[in-house]
Amino acid sequence: QVQLVESGGGLVQAGGSLRLSCAASGGTFSSYNMGWFRQAPGKEREFVAAIRRSAFNTAYAPSVKGRFTISRDNAKNTVYLQMNSLKPEDTAVYYCAAQLNAYLNSYSPATFEYWGQGTQLTVSS
Repeated sequence: QVQLVESGGGLVQAGGSLRLSCAASGGTFSSYNMGWFRQAPGKEREFVAAIRRSAFNTAYAPSVKGRFTISRDNAKNTVYLQMNSLKPEDTAVYYCAAQLNAYLNSYSPATFEYWGQGTQLTVSS
């Protein structure tokens, strides 16, 4: 019964920055690991970043390490993805997802039970 709604996508120039937000409702947000995934046209959905429910541990795909930062505000039931130094290859639909079993150590999309509708990011060269 968890619902996730992403926002903050748009058109950005290469080198620019943008912050995505994902608002959760209908569950216990603070109990879930949260992740961001993205899917470009003609490509498979790929892992971008994840954060544990405690926020003590984060993980990033090598392609975004050092440029993107995932964070969460459990009081607001919201997870964020701060994206800096954006590149055209970052262009994709970005999805927020919830992993209900917080003991898992998996970034596979199949282990995330709830998904948002996605928000489009386009980075122009």
